[in-house]
Amino acid sequence: MSMTDTPETGTERRPRFSTTDLALVAAFAALTSACAYVGSVPVGGSGVPITLQSLAIMLGGCLLGPVRGFLAAALYLGLGAIGLPVFAEHSSGLGVFTGASAGYLWSFPLAAALAGFLVAYVAGRERKTRAVFVFLCSLAGSVLVIHPMGIAGMKLFFDVPWSDAVGYDAPFWIGDVVKTTLVALIAAEVHRAFPQLLHPRR
Repeated sequence: MSMTDTPETGTERRPRFSTTDLALVAAFAALTSACAYVGSVPVGGSGVPITLQSLAIMLGGCLLGPVRGFLAAALYLGLGAIGLPVFAEHSSGLGVFTGASAGYLWSFPLAAALAGFLVAYVAGRERKTRAVFVFLCSLAGSVLVIHPMGIAGMKLFFDVPWSDAVGYDAPFWIGDVVKTTLVALIAAEVHRAFPQLLHPRR
């Protein structure tokens, strides 16, 4: 054995992310951008619009898992930060991250990661194909991350009591239950058809 040989000689080290992984991350970032334009109706006293952004975010987490789901959401935020009009009402720029909806935006990568983790490692290989378990995993991301951070963001932006910020957030709950149901139905079917999507072989 020469001085330059190592125990790994002859063993090809595979990349952490394949081209398929990168394509999926980009695709879900683009899907979230498209969903930001759907609906976009301001509700309640906050003026924060209802869109399908969170549907795409949570679907990305539940289908791609915690890491790729996080990256897809982060890429979406990055596109908006550099000036592409990918946010609700065709908005963009760094100013959006300090506005009324800032808390919701900042929550997206974390919510996708949490839902993806729960589907991948709590629901697991068997229960990820059952909509009820995916629903609970996605709902956890919404209830534990998106809504609390959204409420906190509105409290800081409007400088109002917590009770008022919770009231601003209340109109979003019914829509979120509907969107979470759609995420669960779609993700369960996709996992049934493509069982290796969440746990790709390296």
